[in-house]
Amino acid sequence: MIDKTSPIPIYYQLESYIKNQLNAGILKPGDSIPSEREYAESYEISRMTVRQAINSLVNEGLLYRRKGSGTYVAEKKIEQPLQGLTSFTEDMIKRGLTPTSHLIHLKIVQANSFVAGELHISEADPVYEIKRIRLADGEPMALETNYISAHLVNGLTKEVVSASIYAYMEQELGLLIAHAHQSIESVKASAEDENFLKIKRGHPMLYIQRNTYLQDGTPLELVKSIYRGDRYKFNIQMNRLRQQ
Repeated sequence: MIDKTSPIPIYYQLESYIKNQLNAGILKPGDSIPSEREYAESYEISRMTVRQAINSLVNEGLLYRRKGSGTYVAEKKIEQPLQGLTSFTEDMIKRGLTPTSHLIHLKIVQANSFVAGELHISEADPVYEIKRIRLADGEPMALETNYISAHLVNGLTKEVVSASIYAYMEQELGLLIAHAHQSIESVKASAEDENFLKIKRGHPMLYIQRNTYLQDGTPLELVKSIYRGDRYKFNIQMNRLRQQ
């Protein structure tokens, strides 16, 4: 496995070997990996070299350390491309996962100044506020809050919001969803996130705000989501813009 005559750095060879074990399912999520000392003795390399390889895998989110216990295999992250407008339900089905939602509440509230501004409605206009925990194969992934004008959309029920709101709006109401603007930033888990997503306060999270629009430019919804940073990552393909 380790070729000390190779120009490839030894730490990188060890890192690649562990990755191969992860990809082959030899090491599974939750498994502990050998200690630095065990790797060093098995392959007659320095513990510093082993530590460099393991640190790299920890930084990638493939492994994680548990203080006083050792290093373990992390759960595989769900990857979502940032091309195309899809719902959480559609994303999970594409990945062979079973999407479910736990509804915290569905109610009509008066739009505050921020929500009204984002939806281009008057302050205090009625909006649906839908707060849900989004799960994949039963594991909490995100805490999501949707705001939708009650003048634009009607008939939202617990059954509808527990499935796919987009499917209902397109198939039942005939609304033509066209595009969205999405922003992503890093935040730390709050007490609410700790409670609903079963993670520790201060845990790294991804805060995502999405503004969705109909084909005629009418704002359809404002979505504020908190995703688990240890279980979710986003990919984007970027093409080189050529100077004219």
